[in-house]
Amino acid sequence: MGVCVIGAGLSGLAAAYALRERGLDFVCLEKSPGVGGIWRRPSAGEPGPAYRALHLNSAKQLTGFESFPMGEEMPLYPSHRDMAVYLREFAERAGLLPYVEFRTEVVSIRQDPHGVWTVVSRDARGVESSRTFDQVVVASGHHDVPLLPNPLPAGAETFTGRVLHSMDYVDGAEFAGQRVVVVGLGASAVDIAADVSRHAERTVLSVRNGQHVVPKQLFGMSVDMIAVAPWFSSKSLPEQQEFIEEALRVARGPLTEYGLPEPPNRIFQSPVTVSDEILQRIRHGAVRPRPGIAELSGSTVRFTDGSAEEADALVFCTGFGWTMPFLPADHPAGGRGPVRLYRRVVDPERPGLYFLGLVRPVGSITRLVEAQARWVVRLVTGESMLPGADVMGKEIDGYLEGIGRRYGLSAGASVQVDVNGYLRQLAEA
Repeated sequence: MGVCVIGAGLSGLAAAYALRERGLDFVCLEKSPGVGGIWRRPSAGEPGPAYRALHLNSAKQLTGFESFPMGEEMPLYPSHRDMAVYLREFAERAGLLPYVEFRTEVVSIRQDPHGVWTVVSRDARGVESSRTFDQVVVASGHHDVPLLPNPLPAGAETFTGRVLHSMDYVDGAEFAGQRVVVVGLGASAVDIAADVSRHAERTVLSVRNGQHVVPKQLFGMSVDMIAVAPWFSSKSLPEQQEFIEEALRVARGPLTEYGLPEPPNRIFQSPVTVSDEILQRIRHGAVRPRPGIAELSGSTVRFTDGSAEEADALVFCTGFGWTMPFLPADHPAGGRGPVRLYRRVVDPERPGLYFLGLVRPVGSITRLVEAQARWVVRLVTGESMLPGADVMGKEIDGYLEGIGRRYGLSAGASVQVDVNGYLRQLAEA
C-alpha cells in the first residue's frame, strides 16, 4: 500500500483526511477501539492524561478542523466529552472510518535498503501481520509516559497515603474528605487542584518553580485567538512579551500576591499555564499554595520553607513524555532526547518517515497538524521536494540551538513551536 498512518487521534485523523482528499492509498492503524485518542479515554474508562473535568484551553474556532468547524451548540472551550464526540463525527462525515483498523497495535516499523517500509502490527487476538508501505506517518501522540520527579522527595518510601500521577487521576470525587497535595503548576496541576478542592477537606498546591499563569481571555478575547491575530503576530518577540506582560499586570497582578513564585524568565521563554480558575480558588482559600516538597515522613509532607501538612494523597502533575516502541531504539524522535526532525516532521535519515503532532505550541495544535498533513501529502505526491540530508541537518541544528537559548534543551522543549512562524514555514515548503 501507499501510506500507513499510525494513530487515529486528532493528528492521525488530520493525516487521513488529507490523504483521502487527494485519493491516495492508505490505512490507519489504531490500537484502541475508537477514534479520538486521549479525548475519548475518560468516558471509555481507559487510562490517559485526560480526566473527567478536563476542558480545552483553546477556543473552538481554532480547535476544530477547518473543513468541519465546531457548531454553535459547542461551548467556546469544549470538554473532553465534546471533543471526543466531535472527532468521532468528523471521522464519520469525512468517510474516514473504513480506512481505520481498530484494536491494531503497531509492533515495529523497519525500512529496507530500497526504501520500502515494513510495518508489523498485532490485532485484538494477538495475531501479528506484516505489510509493506512506501511511506509511514507517525501520529501516535506524545502524552503517554508519566514523568515523576527524579529523585522523588526524601522519605517517599515512608509516605502512608496514596501516591499517583496525573495520568492516573480521574475525578476529584475520589478524594472527598481527604487532605490532598497536588505537585506542579502546569495545566494538569492547576486543573486537578481546582477539581480536587471541590471535594477534599484540604487542597495544597506545591510549586517548586514559578511559571506564567495566563487567563483564557484577555481584553475579552481568547488568548489563542490573540496569538494568531495579524496585529499581534506582526509584532517582534520583545513587543509581544511587553504587550502580554502588561496585560497580565492589569488582569491578575503579581503571582506573589497569590502565594506563587514568579517565573524566572519572561513570557514565551518558559512554559505557560492557561487557567481561569486556579487563581480564583487560591483567593477563595480553597487551594493553598506551598513551595516544593523537602521531605515526606509517614503522613507528613514537609516543604522547603519549613511548613508542613498532613496528607492522605499526593498527586504528581509533573508532566508527560512519550515512547514509540515500534521505532528503532536510537531513533531521534523516540522521546529519549531532543527531537531531530526537519521542520518538526521529516526524518532526514529515513526517507518516507513523517511525524504529525509532535509539536507543542502555545494554543491549539489543530491548525498545525492540518498544515503538517497537507505538506506530507505534497511530499508523497512529489509536488514538494525535500533538500538533501545535510541541508535538513543544518536546519535542525539551527532550530535546536534557538530552542536551547530560549527554553533549554530537552525532549519536551525541543518540540516547542511558535504558531504563526511555523505555519508560514509549512506553507512555503
